[in-house]
Amino acid sequence: MLLAHPVVLRNLVERYEIPRAPHAGNGTGEARRRMEDVGYTLCVSTGTRDIDAALVAARHRLPGARTEDDSLLAT
Repeated sequence: MLLAHPVVLRNLVERYEIPRAPHAGNGTGEARRRMEDVGYTLCVSTGTRDIDAALVAARHRLPGARTEDDSLLAT
């Protein structure tokens, strides 16, 4: 499986999280579509099927990630 470069993953995570910030408001339909597009790209880039798993996988691959810490994966 091809893996996205960590810089690309960081950019995607940031682009996904900015509209979700408390100060971002409800957002427009266009903003929501952009967020869905970024979420889809994150899923494809990490080989996952849902955004929560994609965010965990992307953060796991970022520089400085504590790869031995799997607490985010526990349910």
